[in-house]
Amino acid sequence: MKKFLILLSIIFLFQGCTLAVTETGSVSENVTVKIFNEGKLFGLKDSYNNIIIEPVYKKMIRLGDSAFIVQKRNKFGLIDYNGNILVPIKYTHVDRVLGKYLKIGRGSKYALYDEYGKEILPREYTSIDLLFGGMFLTCKDFKYGVVDMNGRTILENKFDDIYMPKPNVMRISYNGQWYEIEQVRGETFKLPQDIMDIKGNENFKISELITKPGTATGYSVVTFTDYLLKLFSSISPAHEQTIDELMLSQGAETVSIFIKLTWLPKYPFTYARNYFNTLRTPNNGPLSDVKYELKRQLQ
Repeated sequence: MKKFLILLSIIFLFQGCTLAVTETGSVSENVTVKIFNEGKLFGLKDSYNNIIIEPVYKKMIRLGDSAFIVQKRNKFGLIDYNGNILVPIKYTHVDRVLGKYLKIGRGSKYALYDEYGKEILPREYTSIDLLFGGMFLTCKDFKYGVVDMNGRTILENKFDDIYMPKPNVMRISYNGQWYEIEQVRGETFKLPQDIMDIKGNENFKISELITKPGTATGYSVVTFTDYLLKLFSSISPAHEQTIDELMLSQGAETVSIFIKLTWLPKYPFTYARNYFNTLRTPNNGPLSDVKYELKRQLQ
């Protein structure tokens, strides 16, 4: 939450700026292109003022060096510089990740593409979020997993929760028990390709975490602060759903959306509704640890 408020403060300082649309780019070494508009619709021209793409789009947002995220009516997709459709214009939510990845979805399912329209992750995830170390956190059927930038599975979607309180630490919940993976060597957190060999990897330390400080002898502890970080950080399920619902439906112009702030009055109510929904999820949310504890006592 603190990071969220700091981000808002920084954005207020730069209200005169917008990074959403890159108006020029290169098709080749000798030919450049630029976005132009007629009325409220946008198209593309080359450096000789020839129209390459007719002005039929409500938005054109640069993705990498090869494509544009476009909006037609209330649907989003991806096209190249020649107007060829790389990702069909049929999705309701879109986000630009690291300037070169397209997170796009419809309903509650999301997919991930690169700037060339190559599918990195199929549309079967309820959330796809960036992690430290060049990885993505995914959620499917209330279970979390981790993939790399190429979509290769590092951790399968079978964990109750995953979050990173520090750039070199990953915490994982599985069947009601928390585990911590700490990278003790190297500056960038990077899980090994064969995750099964991690116990014998001298670059990592694995600890079993408990939630009761009074019995923490010999163990690390998942503190109240850790829970706050998990619940209110960018990988909190309720926060993800709220941002997706209020912001991604407006397009990938994250900075300008923050500046307009038209979504902000709706945030508390939408967040409260989504947060309540997380209480009912079988594996995650504030009551998940209570559920697992009761289950252990009844066994």
